[in-house]
Amino acid sequence: MAISQKQILSLQQKLSPQQIQMIKLLELPTVQLEQRIKQEIEENIVLEEDERRSEEEEPKEISVDEYLKEDDTPAYKSRLNHFSRDDKQRPVYLTEGRSLQEYLVEQLGYRNLSEREMRLAVYLVGSIDEDGYLRRDLESVADDIAFSVGVECTVEELERLLGIIHELEPQGVGARNLQECLLLQMGQLSQSTPTRRLAMKILTHHFDEFVKKHYERLMARLQVSEEEFREAIAEIKRLSPKPGNLYSEGGTNATPYIIPDFLLDYQDGEFQLSLNSYNVPEVKVNRRYVEMIRDMVKADGKVREEDKEALQFVKQKIDSAKWFISAIKQRHDTLMRTMQTILDYQQEYFRTGDRSKLRPMILKDIADRTGLDVSTISRVVNSKYVQTQFGIILLKSLFSEAMQTSSGEEVSSYEIKTLLQKCIDEEDKRHPLTDETLMNILNDHGYCIARRTVAKYREMLDIPVARLRKQI
Repeated sequence: MAISQKQILSLQQKLSPQQIQMIKLLELPTVQLEQRIKQEIEENIVLEEDERRSEEEEPKEISVDEYLKEDDTPAYKSRLNHFSRDDKQRPVYLTEGRSLQEYLVEQLGYRNLSEREMRLAVYLVGSIDEDGYLRRDLESVADDIAFSVGVECTVEELERLLGIIHELEPQGVGARNLQECLLLQMGQLSQSTPTRRLAMKILTHHFDEFVKKHYERLMARLQVSEEEFREAIAEIKRLSPKPGNLYSEGGTNATPYIIPDFLLDYQDGEFQLSLNSYNVPEVKVNRRYVEMIRDMVKADGKVREEDKEALQFVKQKIDSAKWFISAIKQRHDTLMRTMQTILDYQQEYFRTGDRSKLRPMILKDIADRTGLDVSTISRVVNSKYVQTQFGIILLKSLFSEAMQTSSGEEVSSYEIKTLLQKCIDEEDKRHPLTDETLMNILNDHGYCIARRTVAKYREMLDIPVARLRKQI
């Protein structure tokens, strides 16, 4: 085949580096934005933290003439000025204590273990997850120890060391399944009462029936009264299915820290909305580098040959700094514009905090009102929180699909979930309501939904099926 050349004219849409930077900043919550700004200050030599609160100015077009003529570098402000000049920024300090593994290793130090046993026990502790379970079989752990640590060991040796770990605090740690976890906790209690002995018997010999809540069958098999059985079940319920959660010093997901991105005050019938950027540093271009450019440029506008490379470097850094400042300002405007629209759309909810007053709202509703793209709204509400007078709310949780009643009225799915939760709370626990019964109740209230929708909402509310809600 002959080699030939031809020209093709095509149109393509590509994001500029500035747009990509803006998109990435838009996704960041407040804490990560603070880290991102500090990272940019470290990477860009012309950026510095602005200690004073100057008035907000718009960034201008970038050119060498501008650098020479402008009197000061525009700064940005990420919120309204509700503070006096005497106020000082109060940084938020997040501390993290010891992890569960560190706590267990410390306890192992009080045991009379050889150096080899300590190495193996520490490796076992490192395989325990945050719930306090060892979810891997000992044969796999032994193989990993041989490859990573270079120590040959047997399953029997690991089993003996695991028995030592089972004696540590919190009770039940290192269990391989729920039954073993509950038995370890029950075994460390005194078996002096008939109730505890019955509870131990249920966990040891009738665990499957207990999990499936076949209570009548269990009472008949154990030949105990309903009162005795109820007391034994209550004893079991006092145990923890996740012993790792009993240790919270390590600051795991069980104790998260949430810093809201928006602050919403409601006083005297009026809303006051602002961005929570109290710990976010303000940045500006260091004037020393602008003076450096002025010194490099001669009176006739020409640059010495030996200064061209340095001038190009400084100009590039200043351009990058101005783009970053502009992106921060645009992020502030986009977030405030979106949150204000959500506030206007859900005013009844933000006044009272009653979730049943949430209007059906999807991303497209806010996008149409703000004139922004749906993807932009999605980035704004993702991982963002607003602090209200009734608590800190995840913005994403305010969006819900619309359901139509028998009268043709559109209601939020939260209204249906509230009614579903109320029905389950008021049900007879001896005879819980099935999904089909719940569907009929909701249909009688005018909500036309199917049984699978009831099951979906029930799972979203973290409510088990009727069989598992049964009590005696």
